[in-house]
Formats: sequence, C-alpha cells, structure tokens
Amino acid sequence: MIWQLFLGTCIILATILLAAAVFWAAEVALSRAGPWIIRKPHAPKMALVLVLAVLGVLVLFTCFVWLWAIALIWIGVFSALETAVYFSIVAFTTLGFGDVLLPVEWRILGGLAAANGLLNLGLLTAMLVEMLRRVRTIQTTGRPDEH
Repeated sequence: MIWQLFLGTCIILATILLAAAVFWAAEVALSRAGPWIIRKPHAPKMALVLVLAVLGVLVLFTCFVWLWAIALIWIGVFSALETAVYFSIVAFTTLGFGDVLLPVEWRILGGLAAANGLLNLGLLTAMLVEMLRRVRTIQTTGRPDEH
C-alpha cells in the first residue's frame, strides 16, 4: 500500500509540474505576443488563442495518460500498451467503465489516477480561463493586467 501511495504521489506531482511548466511557457508566449494581440482585429486572435490553449490542454491530458500508462506497464500491472493506455484514460477521466480492472494489490493506483485527473481537469480549466481573461484584458485595455 505504501508503495502505491508513493508511486501515485510521484505521478501526481509530475503531472502538476508538467502543467505548471506548460502554463509558464504559455505566459511567456502571451507576453511576447502582447503587441500583436493588441492590434485589431481582436476576434480572430482571441479565437486563435482559444484553439491553441485547448490543443495545449489536450496534449497535456494525453501526456498525463501516457505517464500513468507507462508507470502501470513499468510496475508490471499490465503487459499490453493498449490495455494500460485504455485503463489510464478511463481512470484519469473518472469515467470508470470497470471492464478493465487493476489487480487487488494495485487498486489504490486507480483511485489516485482518478483523483489526479479530477485535480488536473480543474487546474487546467482555471489556467485556460485565466489565459483567455488575460488576452481579453490586453485587447480591451491595451496593456497587461497589473495585479
């Protein structure tokens, strides 16, 4: 049980650090694109930022699922990559079909993967909203938010 908690905690921390790194990179990109974002027309630029941000979130979620799948293969829970990825998607999205289950000695990892997915969904949603708010603030005021 302790090993599962340790491994799950490490994976959760890795996903949070990866999300933070991507958000930091997005902040840098937005700062550099500030002069371009201020110029009209605003709507296509807002749409482009939205599309890029959503694609970034999807890429991050895919990376998170792969991280869980690779960990499950590494510890020997699954031998087939497709099964590990499928279980990771179902657990991470908290869908929980129940057609592929972890062995009893590893079942705590399923709960941790679901908690990780729920946490990251909220975190990435907040980051997406903040990014779009920041772009809109730059467009309407002509300068970045200053608080």
